[in-house]
Amino acid sequence: MTHGAEGTPGRRTVLGAAVLGSAALGMAAAPGAHAAERAAGGLGGGGERHGAGYRSLPVPTVIAHRGASGYRPEHTLGAYQLALDMGAHVIEQDLVPTRDGHLVCRHENDITGTTDVASRPEFASRRTTKSVDGTDFTGWFTEDFTLAELKTLRAKERIPASRPQNTLYDGRWTIPTFEEVLRWADEEGRRRGRPVWLHVETKHPTYFRGIGLGLEERLAKLLRRHGRHRRHSPVFLQSFEPSSIQRLAKLVDSPRVVLLSGANTRPWDFVQAGDPRTVADLVTPQGLKWIASFAQGIGPTLDLVVPRDASGKLGTPTTLVRDAHAQGLILHPYTMRNENSFLPADFRRGTDPHAYGDAFGAFRVYFEQGIDGIFTDNPDTGLLAREDFVDG
Repeated sequence: MTHGAEGTPGRRTVLGAAVLGSAALGMAAAPGAHAAERAAGGLGGGGERHGAGYRSLPVPTVIAHRGASGYRPEHTLGAYQLALDMGAHVIEQDLVPTRDGHLVCRHENDITGTTDVASRPEFASRRTTKSVDGTDFTGWFTEDFTLAELKTLRAKERIPASRPQNTLYDGRWTIPTFEEVLRWADEEGRRRGRPVWLHVETKHPTYFRGIGLGLEERLAKLLRRHGRHRRHSPVFLQSFEPSSIQRLAKLVDSPRVVLLSGANTRPWDFVQAGDPRTVADLVTPQGLKWIASFAQGIGPTLDLVVPRDASGKLGTPTTLVRDAHAQGLILHPYTMRNENSFLPADFRRGTDPHAYGDAFGAFRVYFEQGIDGIFTDNPDTGLLAREDFVDG
């Protein structure tokens, strides 16, 4: 697929953006369900006048995974801004709630490793052990803090051993609320004259609904407030729990993506409901047809597209791309990173697990499968790899 390629910055622009913090963003949108809202029109944060929907995004679409998290602590306004300046087409947020019901951007509700909470004596008593989706975690959790309390914390690098350079920025930013991100995206969209695309995940929705902090209604309210609830709004909604996507489909028309983990895993909502299906069942033609009844895309782990063998090298590609496209679904696999430790063994260089490997080579293999987009911690690398691929 080649539609929308014009929206991607060229090599010179991308390289300049990486150094100077400039560049532009792609545009587009999505499908949905409610006739009245579909006909509502209007620009707002949803950029409705740009029309055409998510299929107008450049393909392959480069999605900044938690922002430019290869270079800044993830899920900070600094990481989001750098990703946008680099030219990422879409920027991802993960959402978890506070005790008083605000949605904030963290990869997990356990904030032990991504904030300075462990060094804050006033919160020492909040340390606890919880079971989240069947796994026990000990630490500090967003749902035990009010927003005002969370705002006193500072973000830090999650994997400092792999990315020691990012620790330079520890303490620089607070935890952003999703509403702050929406305001930021609206302001940047107006300044740049095109919408800023977001890719928004509901984290552990069954767990949070069980403790009275349901995510979907809160998310839908914010999307409507910022005009991102329509089928042509510049936002994707994603979750590893299909029931969360089904719930969102009843609330807003924004495009929706079902995330898929390892083939032998089961979504937690399936576990709770006694549904015996695994991800392996969902990636069959029958499973994909079911997903297509309420979503517009899937976000599979890259191993579901091209599996790795016992040595960590890439094996024979699956038929997932072809089968998903046959059902009208787009594919946004995750996650590409530059470091050796995250790359397939074929593309590692040297023995240092934290050194950069041949990320460009790995990107090319995945692009060659016909995927519609890819999540990456390194948007500049992804954009250059995309340019190489598109230009042949």
